Order: sequence, then C-alpha cells, then structure tokens
Amino acid sequence: HGLHPMSGHFIAEHYIYSPNGQETYSYYGPLNMFAWNVGYHNEHHDFPRVPGWRLPQVKAMAPEFYDNLDSYSSWTYVLYRFIVDDAITPYSRMVRAQKHSASLKKTE
Repeated sequence: HGLHPMSGHFIAEHYIYSPNGQETYSYYGPLNMFAWNVGYHNEHHDFPRVPGWRLPQVKAMAPEFYDNLDSYSSWTYVLYRFIVDDAITPYSRMVRAQKHSASLKKTE
C-alpha cells in the first residue's frame, strides 16, 4: 500500500491497536473529504448501504454509539505507529474465526 498518508486507512480500519478488542476503527480527520469519507468505517460497517457522503450524518445522529469507540484523527500517525511499535505487526490484523456449519459437512 505504500507510505502515502492516505494509505494509513488500510491499516487503521482492521488492525488491532487497542487492548479492548475493537474490530474496526474510524478516522475522523480532514482527509475524509478527499477519500469519500472512507474513514467513517464503523458507521460503514453498521450501515453498509448508506452512501459515504452521508456517513458523517450517521455519526452525528447517533453519538452515543460512536463517540466512545476508539478512533483516529491522523492516518500518518497510524503509519508511524505501525512502523515503530513492536506490538503492532502484520499479524495484528483482525481476523474472525470461521464458523463451520454442520449443514455444510458431508455425510456418508
């Protein structure tokens, strides 16, 4: 993805940076105006059919759901921390355990 400041959103969205186990993170900084509000990531996961230009309105309408979540204000800081923090590695990416349904197993 490179070291361009806007590439920090790839890391910010699904890498675990806090011990609380939060699965995804939003970015509320000025680069959202150039990135079609891709930083409103929690809001996007909650309402995937809402267009990006309306995601700030989602956050404003429901502050009780979003204001207490961990978030970022700098994608550059996300990149910096990814490089210098030994606790954050490529293996820090959030990956959910796969659920295997009994109906998917073959029976003989």
